[in-house]
Amino acid sequence: VQLQASGGGLVQPGGSLRHSCAASGTIFSINNDRWYRQAPGKQRELVATVTRSGSTNYADSVKGRFAISRDNAKNTMYLQMNNLKPEDTAVYYCYTWDGRSFYWGQGTLVTVSS
Repeated sequence: VQLQASGGGLVQPGGSLRHSCAASGTIFSINNDRWYRQAPGKQRELVATVTRSGSTNYADSVKGRFAISRDNAKNTMYLQMNNLKPEDTAVYYCYTWDGRSFYWGQGTLVTVSS
């Protein structure tokens, strides 16, 4: 199983970015899929979740600004991040759990700074 993440970068406050995470060897649409992030000096935190049924959930700090989604045809998961704030600066990780095992993508750095 491989999760290939992309989409990090430098963005100004108020800007937007979209993370992508493409899977091989597993199927996002039948898994529980998540995005995590880890800010400098802090513990990794859960940002967004989409379940097998398609239900979504978000950390309070990103509600209304971030959106998790999947493209089943491409077996790819996304995290759309809008109205970014400096406190969103972190390494972002995609994650999937197939009921037996869990898998992480490589981290992608997002820096929100003017």
